[in-house]
Amino acid sequence: MNRPQESMIGNSAALASALERVSLLAPINRPVLIVGERGTGKELAAERLHYLSPRWDAPLIKVNCAAMAESLLDSELFGHEPGAFTGATRVYQGRFERADGGTLLLDELGTMSLRLQEKLLRVIEYGEFERLGGQRSFRVDVRVVASTHADLRVMAEEGRFRHDLLDRLSFDVVHLPPLRSRPGDILELARHFAVQMCAELGRDIFPGFSNHAEAVLEGHPWPGNVRELKNTVERSIYRWNDPDNPVDAIVIDPFASPHEQEQLAPAAALETAEDKPPPQLPFDEHMRQVEKSLLQKALQKYGHNQRRTADALGLRYDQLRGLVRKHGLSVRKRRSS
Repeated sequence: MNRPQESMIGNSAALASALERVSLLAPINRPVLIVGERGTGKELAAERLHYLSPRWDAPLIKVNCAAMAESLLDSELFGHEPGAFTGATRVYQGRFERADGGTLLLDELGTMSLRLQEKLLRVIEYGEFERLGGQRSFRVDVRVVASTHADLRVMAEEGRFRHDLLDRLSFDVVHLPPLRSRPGDILELARHFAVQMCAELGRDIFPGFSNHAEAVLEGHPWPGNVRELKNTVERSIYRWNDPDNPVDAIVIDPFASPHEQEQLAPAAALETAEDKPPPQLPFDEHMRQVEKSLLQKALQKYGHNQRRTADALGLRYDQLRGLVRKHGLSVRKRRSS
């Protein structure tokens, strides 16, 4: 029996309320519906529900309903007999049979067809089903936990979800809060994911986040919730090539082209210069001074760390060093510890 590998991290009142509801529901042998936006931890909540229940030492079987076509999902849930369809040469035990005595998590239940919803309702109400292509009824003792990001009540009103199934599933509903509703948990989660990623990369320590990085993390709305935060932190850690100093660059959008950033940096400097009186200098000399000023400000902002400055300006490290020499800028050497 495998215990869950991750737990739900955070100290916010919104998360604590949801976890308390899970703990109260765990010992009650009824179906449970878990709702929340993508990336809020619905699967982790289902694991917590299972491992706190009297079924903790029985199987926890998971099915992503959105990942399978109707015919395949039918076979996966209820099994099939030989000859049920082309290629079915032997008996196949479905997820309900394998979950007997334990818990079955139906993730993204809102994508299930009305025909399969009817079969699911029968299992929940009577504990009975037939394999695909078979006539014999099987009895199982399975606790059904369903999760979705869809509004099943609206779907039921529109005729896309069975009212009677919704009634049976919603003995109680666990609402998982989006990350934007628990801003106090963002940095705790980010540090947790950063430590894990540093260990994966073979780095001895996580040097922390800079004040700038923490402001970026706390200021982003995180539409993808904890999953998006985890991906962002892991991406930022692996791209950070100065492991002795706090992580300063948070890479939220991996599709952002560094070549576009390279073009934007001089443009931003020019926009600032436009507000000033026209220089009494030749154009080339004026551009040289703009470039030098931009480099000086960037170096100062990033503590004269050339690698961090190069990353921020979208330059290669050797390009930055060449510009530093070109403009005769002094760079402070890092003090040895």
